[in-house]
Amino acid sequence: MLAENKKPTLLVIAGPTASGKTDIAIKLAKHFNTEIISADSRQFYKEIPLGTAAPTQSQLDEVKHHFVGNLSIFDDYNVSQYEKDVLKLLDDLFKKHNIVIMAGGSGLYIDAVCKGIDELPDPDPLLRKELNERFENEGIISLQKELETLDPEYFEVVDKKNPKRLMRAIEVCRQTGKKYSELRKNKPAPRNFNIIKTAIDIDRKILFERIEKRTDIMLENGWLEEAEAVYPYRHLNSLNTVGFKELFKYISGEWTLELATEKIKTNTRRYAKRQITWFKKDRDIIWVENGNINNIIKLTEDLLK
Repeated sequence: MLAENKKPTLLVIAGPTASGKTDIAIKLAKHFNTEIISADSRQFYKEIPLGTAAPTQSQLDEVKHHFVGNLSIFDDYNVSQYEKDVLKLLDDLFKKHNIVIMAGGSGLYIDAVCKGIDELPDPDPLLRKELNERFENEGIISLQKELETLDPEYFEVVDKKNPKRLMRAIEVCRQTGKKYSELRKNKPAPRNFNIIKTAIDIDRKILFERIEKRTDIMLENGWLEEAEAVYPYRHLNSLNTVGFKELFKYISGEWTLELATEKIKTNTRRYAKRQITWFKKDRDIIWVENGNINNIIKLTEDLLK
């Protein structure tokens, strides 16, 4: 046990969107005199900070953040590369800090760093071509129905509006004859650091109120203008995300701004529910009521004794 405790520690602050992860992570980083690694896969993109609720410049000035605005929407990036990049960064950060904070709501990216990415078969070009054609001709519902049949467990937690996620899972199921969810549950990869995983437990009603208020504030602060600037590139996977998809429908003239705004709020609530479902399945996560800073500090220090 003593040998284990000599290892540095990665303190994870997870939770649904709009639960206050950024503010909590900054306060914790200040307390432990350390730095923050973002585990929000949309905050990587420098062109869309408003629409992804990325830390503001003043927040970035308070504490050193990593993986915020570090990529362009045109960059090809994935969770496997993120795992490699974060592990390499942690090797450097742990030379300076005994504790490093990881904060975000992208469960797959958190799992990649904490548990590792399972070795999955490379995509089959012919199969990928078939699925892409099906998506173009029949729409996303066709992919959803097949994945629900092949792997109902993964279908429950996947982003059902992300065709690339759906197609990848279908590919793996068809290529291996096994469920994607089973292949992702292999033995965790060994890590040379301790991991403490916490998540913000927030009342659902309060969370939804925060989502609605935050959406209005983001729009007041120029989110629509940001969406208009990237609208020509709306086909990119980096822009296939809640908020931008709805604003693109307004920009194209398909929806009114009022309808787009209501759809953003509704779809963000649904996204938050999926995030909670994902994190609830992880038995290693310790849920902290309202992300109470003092409770997280005490919990961390107690576990490290």
